[in-house]
Amino acid sequence: MAETYMKFVTPCQSFIDTSFFQELARLKLDVLKLDSSTKELTSYIDTRQIPKGSACAHLFLSDQSFDSTIYNEVGVPIRGFLYNYNTIGQFKEIDKTAFLHQRALEAFQRGRENPNSCVEFSVISFADLKTYKFFYWVCVPCFQTESLHLTNLASGPLQNWNKFNDWFENHPGIWSCLSNDSGELLEFSRDHTANCTSLVIRDTSKIEMVPSAFTKNFVSLLKDFRPELEKVRLVLARAEEKSSFWIDVKLASKMGSLSSSLKVTGWERNSQNKLTPRATDLSSLIDPLQIADQSLDLNLKLMKWRVAPEIDLDVIKKTKVLLLGAGTLGCYVARVLLAWGVREITFVDNGTVSYSNPVRQPLFTFESCGKPKAAAAAESLRQVFPLVHARGVELRVPMIGHPVTIEEKEHQDFETLVELVRTHDVVFLLMDSRETRWLPTVLGCAENKVVINAALGFDSYLVMRHGMYNTLDEYRLGCYFCQDVVAPSDSLTDRTLDQMCTVTRPGVALMAASQSVELLISVLQHPDRNTNDASAQTFLGDLPHQIRGFLNEFKTLQLRSPSFEHCSACSSSVVEQFKSKGWEFVVNALNNYKYIEDLCGLTDVQAQAEQAISEVFDEWEEELDDAVLL
Repeated sequence: MAETYMKFVTPCQSFIDTSFFQELARLKLDVLKLDSSTKELTSYIDTRQIPKGSACAHLFLSDQSFDSTIYNEVGVPIRGFLYNYNTIGQFKEIDKTAFLHQRALEAFQRGRENPNSCVEFSVISFADLKTYKFFYWVCVPCFQTESLHLTNLASGPLQNWNKFNDWFENHPGIWSCLSNDSGELLEFSRDHTANCTSLVIRDTSKIEMVPSAFTKNFVSLLKDFRPELEKVRLVLARAEEKSSFWIDVKLASKMGSLSSSLKVTGWERNSQNKLTPRATDLSSLIDPLQIADQSLDLNLKLMKWRVAPEIDLDVIKKTKVLLLGAGTLGCYVARVLLAWGVREITFVDNGTVSYSNPVRQPLFTFESCGKPKAAAAAESLRQVFPLVHARGVELRVPMIGHPVTIEEKEHQDFETLVELVRTHDVVFLLMDSRETRWLPTVLGCAENKVVINAALGFDSYLVMRHGMYNTLDEYRLGCYFCQDVVAPSDSLTDRTLDQMCTVTRPGVALMAASQSVELLISVLQHPDRNTNDASAQTFLGDLPHQIRGFLNEFKTLQLRSPSFEHCSACSSSVVEQFKSKGWEFVVNALNNYKYIEDLCGLTDVQAQAEQAISEVFDEWEEELDDAVLL
């Protein structure tokens, strides 16, 4: 047989499952963030099941490739490395030739320590998490020293295939071995090369009598271990006996300098047989709901990359929020909560959508008019984000000072409201009147819930967090009613049209809604949750008690007001009486607000105030009489 230069087949063709990119997206967003350091991969090459029409075995990559502890019994394990870049520009600007040469040099160096490590792969990638497009290129470095020439002296079919196959079956993670003078098979190492007569290699090629390019790696190492070696028999063991073969190879010349002597191939060609990176668009393959879910988290998790790495997004996501009021404030608050990743939102309202609502209340459209507000708001929120658990409850909140008319219905509404407050973590008070906010304030204290209050004026607004109820804390923060010296009463009867509608500058509601949600987020990031310390701070900044905004001056103020021992809503006398008597207590308050004033001591406060005023007037009259006599 005439001497011919050896030819080689690409050692493997990558097959990347979509789960690989999904796991890459998760790691990039949650773990790696801006870290572009090398990530180790583990894969396998199945030399037994080479697809028809393929010239070589497949390199399989999936989500399991990121876990080195998972062992696949189907194929031969192969180590890999992921180089994921932060921008598409960085991905494109890589010197691909220098990159491949460096990877080959590293594989050669590792092979000198352990020949089995000279077979590896690398993946360079860029993940566009907004569009779910992944740009990548796989390389499997195959190297040969510049001065080494491999010449095929003779070849033929392998006769004793079972011997080699059994050895590899017993050594599933090994790519090559050596055969010595006595025919004994030994693991490929520097020490075992002295008496070797054959180099045995698992062959990933399917082309008849043409080995895979991995062969060059092992032959180069053998020549490095034994520079004087001029000829060697290569045994190419395949999964089938009939396709396995041997080649007698002449090793011409000697190895040159390691730093400049490697000839390297390895970049994978695309389906058009071109040397160019590939792109995969998963947006059409992934469930749209899953994309929506991950996209919602995207902007939030990006905060953890650089701006706010300490933020706890899970506590926000798991928080159950009750919105009492599905009007202008309720709609805007819900949208901001959704943007923060809150997944469970319940609307409570007893009104219907009027024709004047859609322009100010963003969860409603013209088609919503006439529908119950709570249900319409919940449905609209689900249209924005289908995975949100939003529901609407049509309910009239019992109001202090509004006598009971249909007790059975109002009792049922009360029980529903109690259960709603009990099963949610946060309560937003977003109703139109003061008396509507009274009972939820009492319930929030009784159940120790986080209560956020937002109220609007024409060109002003108030956002506040209620102090957590604790009878032993004399310095706790006040609630919405703590600065009142009268209990709330019926303010809705005999209202004119401008009083029945919330007349405000349109931008006020957006400002109040956004600040109320941002206040909640800061509360959730504090280790004590709704702390009674108005000077507390989190990594997000201040944690104020009250925020008062004045649009006429474009100014906001942070205020603190302590709880009032005679408060009509959060004083211990009121809260403990409610805990004791429940609905009976509420009925008394609804029928006569004076009952609450007597209970909490406001009646005495009013009497003392009147007495003080009377004494002042008496002093004035005495001074006036004395002046007249003079």
